[in-house]
Amino acid sequence: MSQAPGQDRGWRPRHNPWLVALTVTLVAFMEVLDTTIVNVALPHIAGELSSSQDEATWTLTSYLIANGIVLPISGFLGRLFGRKCYFLVCIGGFTASSFLCGTATSLGELIVFRLLQGFFGGGLQPNQQSIILDTFPPDQRARAFAITAVATVVAPVLGPTLGGWITDNYSWRWIFFINVPIGLFTFFAVLQLVEDPPWAKRGARPNIDFIGLGFIALGFGALQVVLDRGEDADWFASPFIRLFAVLAAIGLVGAVYWLLYARRPIVDLRVLADRNFAVGSLMIFVMALILYSSAVMLPQLTQRQLGYTALWAGLVLSPGALVLGFLIPLVGRFVMPYVQTRLIVAFGLLSLGLAFLYAQNLTPQLDFYTLAKIRMAQTIGLAFLFVPISTAAYLTLPAEQNADAAALYTMFRNVAGSIGIAVSTALVTTRSQVRQAYLTDHLGPLDPGFNDTLHQVEQSLTAMGVAPSQVADTALGWVNQTLINQAAVLAYTDVFLYCAALAFAGVPFAFLFSARRAAGAAAGVD
Repeated sequence: MSQAPGQDRGWRPRHNPWLVALTVTLVAFMEVLDTTIVNVALPHIAGELSSSQDEATWTLTSYLIANGIVLPISGFLGRLFGRKCYFLVCIGGFTASSFLCGTATSLGELIVFRLLQGFFGGGLQPNQQSIILDTFPPDQRARAFAITAVATVVAPVLGPTLGGWITDNYSWRWIFFINVPIGLFTFFAVLQLVEDPPWAKRGARPNIDFIGLGFIALGFGALQVVLDRGEDADWFASPFIRLFAVLAAIGLVGAVYWLLYARRPIVDLRVLADRNFAVGSLMIFVMALILYSSAVMLPQLTQRQLGYTALWAGLVLSPGALVLGFLIPLVGRFVMPYVQTRLIVAFGLLSLGLAFLYAQNLTPQLDFYTLAKIRMAQTIGLAFLFVPISTAAYLTLPAEQNADAAALYTMFRNVAGSIGIAVSTALVTTRSQVRQAYLTDHLGPLDPGFNDTLHQVEQSLTAMGVAPSQVADTALGWVNQTLINQAAVLAYTDVFLYCAALAFAGVPFAFLFSARRAAGAAAGVD
């Protein structure tokens, strides 16, 4: 790793780096968990605060808008206030706003407090990433990022399970209150353990790039509205969504142009000139797209088509989380020191694609254990992706660029997650309609399969004692409902197929990483 010039080159933290890593990762885990834990509580929030489900969804949207705006500029805010100071402000603000969310007495209050929570939460993940980068030399980063992976990969999976259990057994307010003790503990732990390296300390007050900030706020704020509200508003059939899509395009295009040519941009896009970081950003975008898509599709399938509760839908994902927790340290310890990073990433994407092909076996009669095995197969590939990608991405970056790089890297990951959730949900709806239209062609009176099935159902209903005058209508209703369920399940297999294609398409790009073993990079091992 290229350190800061001169006397800064030999800087090392005074405290145990593993204690530092665990502390800052606990902070990030709390924030990532909060992005998914609220989802299953929306019906309860809507009921208690006398609002509709659609109105309650703004509690998610407001959080994502504030979070998306702050993420890319968190490096600048760290330079403005000093990284440790800014990190502490974010932890304190996130904890306080979590408490306020739990005490909200109206939907309006909750939306405002969630906006504050997203604003402070946006600085947690990038700061955690840059602190780990500066705390560990390159040959130890693989193991350090294995800890980070718990927050980034496992937390979104555990969120729905934990949220469902808390909501079912206590109250939705406790999904916010649980952040308070964690926040207080981590605040004082960070205060004691974390220190800024010389290149991350507050220096001369930087000029605030108001134009760049304005473009970023407009672009990412509008984009989050489109992604979070598009499905409910029928996407581009809605003038509201079209307006925000145009605003998002103006903001994002304007931001890229301005940040590339401004003398002192609020976030330095030139870090993407580093090939490893650019490829790593692309790879983490693809991984997050697939991770969040699959994490939302299986719970949807089990709840909507198989009748699972929120808790049991989350439990389908839990064995996969255990597999991840087991495999990620093993990959960092026994694979990365001996195999080129690009080969590991290519293998991970290939495994992920094959796992999604395995998911083509979905049927309406699948049991819990088969669904859990499908998810576990998917997580095997993920275990070979996050740590190698993260380690390789920062391999050749100078230390003084870590803050901006971590902000952009986290932004790519989170935006990809939002896109994955929105697109996969929309595709399930679209493909259900397509599949249903195709299956309906086989319900004609001349189709022998349809006639045989209908006759068998009528006989069963007659044997059950259904009145003869109702047998025909009841049988047709049953067949129609079966068709709808089958079309929906086939739609999920279609989206899983798209995920497989995306994973396979990413394999060649993995070879754009430099031909190094990440753990041996400091010594220049090829």
